[in-house]
Amino acid sequence: MIPNSREIKSNDFINDTKSLKIVENSSYRKITLKYVCVAIFFCFWGLSATRHFLLQSNAYDLGLFDQWVWLTSQGLPPFSSMEGVHILADHGAFSLYLAAVFYKVHPTIHWLLASQAAALSVTAIPIWWTSKQAKLSNKLCWLACGLWWLQPVVFNVNLFDFHPEVWVMPALATSFWASRKNKFWIWILSIVLLLSCRDGLVLVVIGLGLEQALRRNWTWAIGATGIGLGWFAMLNQWLYPTLNHESSGPKAIKTLFSYLGNDVNEIALNILTNPKLIINNIDWKDGLFYLILITVPVAPFLRKNSLKVLFSALPLVVINILSSEAPQRTLIHHYSLPIAVIAVIATIDGLAIQPKQKVPWKLLIWSSICWACLAKPWFFGGHYLTRVDSIWPTNQAFEKINAQSKVLTTSYLVPHLSQREKISFPKENLDSNYINGFDILLLNPKDPGWGSSSEIQLNLLKEAKQESWYCSQWSNGLELCQSPIN
Repeated sequence: MIPNSREIKSNDFINDTKSLKIVENSSYRKITLKYVCVAIFFCFWGLSATRHFLLQSNAYDLGLFDQWVWLTSQGLPPFSSMEGVHILADHGAFSLYLAAVFYKVHPTIHWLLASQAAALSVTAIPIWWTSKQAKLSNKLCWLACGLWWLQPVVFNVNLFDFHPEVWVMPALATSFWASRKNKFWIWILSIVLLLSCRDGLVLVVIGLGLEQALRRNWTWAIGATGIGLGWFAMLNQWLYPTLNHESSGPKAIKTLFSYLGNDVNEIALNILTNPKLIINNIDWKDGLFYLILITVPVAPFLRKNSLKVLFSALPLVVINILSSEAPQRTLIHHYSLPIAVIAVIATIDGLAIQPKQKVPWKLLIWSSICWACLAKPWFFGGHYLTRVDSIWPTNQAFEKINAQSKVLTTSYLVPHLSQREKISFPKENLDSNYINGFDILLLNPKDPGWGSSSEIQLNLLKEAKQESWYCSQWSNGLELCQSPIN
């Protein structure tokens, strides 16, 4: 039977109404995700700002990057007075020049803290896109975003001062979406953004190439590997030698891989040709524990089809295990943050093959338990409150220091005073008459901070008083000494 025109119009109206509802619901979900991201951004920023206010931030790395960016914004030579290296000689992070633009508007360290919090929050947006690509239900899309926010390393990195590669975690997540959408140039742009924030992300870019090779996307694999190796060669054979006046490689690499060689070329050669040297120097138990740490929050969600994505983390995981520095194998520092992004993308592939699109609540509870055990929120109830009594006297001391003074202070006060041409903190093996390079000493032998000691600070204060510096003291042990020449 042929439907009459009234029935046709009625059916069209019903279909149009359904379509409108779908559009409205889709728009509502997008707005809701944005609102959640904004809420988490303010939460993260508030926590990091509170930690900074409580005098728990440090010279490395918040004070270090704040001084670099401030110097750049002022048109001054961007050499750290703490390390003596150029802003690009540390990690080849060209993106820091963009941060200097914001410092020109208003020079505040909160640009770094807020931008880091924002990046960690909005990484959930490309994770949502990738989830929808995998045809996950909206509930499972929320689950994937929740798994990102519940990564212990995400919470901890937000509080561990600042590092520029955090900025490009949204780009890393977007690279997976772009590769699956066959958006080659968006994928390439994501890779370029990764490389602009840290030299170590070359390992992630090579890992992305490895993933594409496993998928037999040879053009993409060659593109990522070529760009990564080309960037690595440019940094180590031209930029770093030019800025550091050394043969090759960033300054930190000699510390991280000292047992493998003295420069990048020698280290790479030993990794490829001398496995015994590696076997004899690696703490295998520590390496195994690290692998458990980075996988335990998401392991129950992973399936066989997650392996190709996980392979993109392999180069970074290997280098973290090979490093002689323990911080590269923790969930506190930034070194494992890209692995968290990759792990969450891998869980999306695992969720996509579920026979029923139901939220695995037991597994979500497991991830929440892992967050509670491995993240550090309880530090705000104990460890981060240890300097509350020092806040008022410290701010009093800050008021007596002018912007042009050359300051030697404790590591945890450096980020509060780092927007100046010369600032440092007292370390071991200082040269005699070291204080003559400074106008101000702001030290606390009762709480000497990271990298220093009570003995070192007492000796510096004693030397200042012998040279007739003007000194004042507060009840918490803080002492401010000003050079008579100033």
